[in-house]
Amino acid sequence: MTLAPEVNDSILDETAISAALNQQPMDIGALKQALEQTREAQYRRFRSGEFVADLVRDRTRAIDALLHRLWHHFDWPRQAALVAVGGYGRGELLPHSDIDLLLLFRTEQDIEAHVESVQAFITLLWDLNLDIGHSVRTLDACIDEATEDLTIVTNLLEARLLEGDQSLFDAMQAATDAAHIWPSASFFKAKMNEQVHRYEKYGDTAYNLEPNIKSSPGGLRDIQTIGWVVKRHFGDDRLEELVSRGFLTQNEFQTLIDGQNYLWRIRYALHLLAGREEDRLLFDLQKAVAELFGFRDSEEALGVEQLMKTYYRTVFHLRELNEMLLQHFEEALLSQDKDTEPRRLNNRFQVRNNYLEMTSPEVFQRTPSALMEVFVLLAENPELKGIRASTIRSIFAHRHLIDPAFRNDIRNSSFFIELMRSPQGVSTNLRRMNRYGVLGLYLPEFGDVIGQMQFDLFHVYTVDAHSLKTVQNLRRFRHRANLVEFPLACRIIHLLPKVDLLYIAGLFHDLGKGKGGDHSEIGAELAHQFCHRHRLPDWDTDLVVWLVENHLLMSLTAQREDVSDPDVIHRFTEKVQDLVHLDYLYVLTVADIHATNPSLWNSWRAALLKQLYTESKLALRRGLENPVGKEERIEDTKRKAISILAADGYAEDEIRGFWKNPGDDYFLRETAENIAWHTKAICQQGEGVPLVLVQELNEGAFESATQIFIYGPDRINLFADIAYVMDQLQLNIHDARIMTSPSSGYSLDTFIVLEEDDSPIDMRDTERLRDIQHRLLMAVAEPPERKPSTRRVPRTLKHFNIPTRVTLSNDLLNERTIVEVITTDRPGLLALIGEVFIDIGVYLQSARISTLGERVEDVFFVVDADNRPLQDGELSERLRAELTRKLNELTEQTHA
Repeated sequence: MTLAPEVNDSILDETAISAALNQQPMDIGALKQALEQTREAQYRRFRSGEFVADLVRDRTRAIDALLHRLWHHFDWPRQAALVAVGGYGRGELLPHSDIDLLLLFRTEQDIEAHVESVQAFITLLWDLNLDIGHSVRTLDACIDEATEDLTIVTNLLEARLLEGDQSLFDAMQAATDAAHIWPSASFFKAKMNEQVHRYEKYGDTAYNLEPNIKSSPGGLRDIQTIGWVVKRHFGDDRLEELVSRGFLTQNEFQTLIDGQNYLWRIRYALHLLAGREEDRLLFDLQKAVAELFGFRDSEEALGVEQLMKTYYRTVFHLRELNEMLLQHFEEALLSQDKDTEPRRLNNRFQVRNNYLEMTSPEVFQRTPSALMEVFVLLAENPELKGIRASTIRSIFAHRHLIDPAFRNDIRNSSFFIELMRSPQGVSTNLRRMNRYGVLGLYLPEFGDVIGQMQFDLFHVYTVDAHSLKTVQNLRRFRHRANLVEFPLACRIIHLLPKVDLLYIAGLFHDLGKGKGGDHSEIGAELAHQFCHRHRLPDWDTDLVVWLVENHLLMSLTAQREDVSDPDVIHRFTEKVQDLVHLDYLYVLTVADIHATNPSLWNSWRAALLKQLYTESKLALRRGLENPVGKEERIEDTKRKAISILAADGYAEDEIRGFWKNPGDDYFLRETAENIAWHTKAICQQGEGVPLVLVQELNEGAFESATQIFIYGPDRINLFADIAYVMDQLQLNIHDARIMTSPSSGYSLDTFIVLEEDDSPIDMRDTERLRDIQHRLLMAVAEPPERKPSTRRVPRTLKHFNIPTRVTLSNDLLNERTIVEVITTDRPGLLALIGEVFIDIGVYLQSARISTLGERVEDVFFVVDADNRPLQDGELSERLRAELTRKLNELTEQTHA
């Protein structure tokens, strides 16, 4: 909490300080040098492994010593005081922490009479490169502002007199204590509300990719909140007093202090490495901190992943303690006068003040299965606010009872399955089980992945948090409120015969990560063991295992293959086999993608999955033994397009005559609606006249993406030119269909694009639409002059360098070569790839663009000059080598 100043323990060179202060004029350079030497000495001690709490307190004492001496070099009234507040008041100064000061005066007249001293004092501190946060107030102003402002009263709560009038300081403390303003109950409520809003800012998770050591859930602010509430209510300066008051056990207190010291250590390292106040564990600092702490890459995990796992597990336990303590305080501060007679639920549990509690302290020791039962009761009684703090502590104290015998006890397995089948509260109580450490012990395979992260931008949560979010998404799909965002998933989930099997698959689908090998296969084996232990029937077990093993099948097919190709649909449905498996897989896939990274779940991915689902459903109803042939698919598309055009007065003979130019691929890969749209526009514009069309691609009420159709004479490098212009327009290409009419030499290209923020182009923005159409028409007419990309490389991307991997394979059935490119995402990427294709002498038919955080996994379908797959081994190797070289060069340029 707070520290009394101990000047004699200061590591500041006080002799040098005194000499500099006594010179006329004051030697600012010598003062700055003494402060920098102090900081450098502390850095050396930190690097040598010295206990960080000692360094934090020494920094405070050094600044105390400096301010003591500086204060006396200025003219102050008798009733004035220099007060340390905030973190400095607590005695928690890291190398670049703000030094929060209050200059306290009795009257406004005192301030006015000494304004030159105030200005000169603060200016001197700035000249010394100290990070000063200061306020100048009278006693009355302190009282008034503290009465209105929670932040100010919190800062004053930690006030510590450095120099000046003790009686003035005492008067300020007395006037702002809980007896006069912000009674402890009101203060507690306000702090709880503040914490809720702070948690919301960070997505209510401690598992952010770049966590804030200070403010993220489970961070230092959680510990400080406990301290503020304790001091406001009890007047205690030290958290250790919570042990004697019965709010904490000695072990819990030690966990709290160990966690604080660990977070201080990370924060200290961040300040050292950044050379400034930096509380965010940013990507570019994570590796450096891991190296500083001695973490090294291994076969199981990168050093940075080991660091982050330790961090996440630490804040997990700190948040756990924060929740229990604050609930203790709530009961002590808010409910002490409202205690009601408990309502008995059974022999083990009762409800008191809307919280679940044990009927006696021996419940868990006497009946260990009550450790599972408690969460089932919460699900059955959703009106309950949670578990009473005393019962939470008892859960902590008895978690050791969850051993192999406990896991194999049919009572406990029955409770777990009962929870999974509960009509309400499934994900809520799985998260509770996780917060209280029960889930990771009951399911050791889940416990293994707690805090396990992947050092990339795609997976924004740890494996445990992602798994629970997947289940949470599945539960959300049951509610009509999510029908607009997830229309198909919300309808399908109500058709599933056993929805609890979907929740089990969602919980297990990624638990094979970090164990070496294919995580889907490992996870499937873990799921099989779970189902066997929980005595699930064979059909249920087979479905859960299949879902876990194939949970990536649908997303990979949609993102990397052409779902308009009947052969792709046939291969996919052969693996799915029936509509039941398709329904389960679709819903799990949507929940999984959204839980992986909500910001990367965009409308185009949703549209692709819906198309794959719809086409597969039709194929399954038709029968796997009777797949749709390409000729049948082409003719069916033509008939539908003719019907649309006929309604607008176009004759069938005229239409079919016009359609002699495009090849079969055009009718295979475009929808009938698009073909009618293109045909009508080309006829109106005049055949052979370049054309750019833009329209929104809608999925009912769900906006998906924007379609851009480009019609014009084919030429070398056209795709690269179009990709370059779209990059300059800050459009992201997600899909490209490049089709050239063999007889006319005209290209009919369709691009699916999104704006930089992953939204469709605003069709109401006529100026934006005109700019897009004009610049693309110019690019079709004449190759644009190339300039460096105007798109800024996001800060986070600069810290990833994925080695380029290019693989080629021939798709003989469709007579084309598939080029798969995995590399780091960078502006100008597609334009460069298009240029390489032309330089090598291969021609692009279509492309599927997939950006996964910092990583792109793009698939291109190409042919040689004779419109055939690449058969020349030397040509294929040149293409692979040139793509690899150019893309690695592009990555190096953006890292420079």
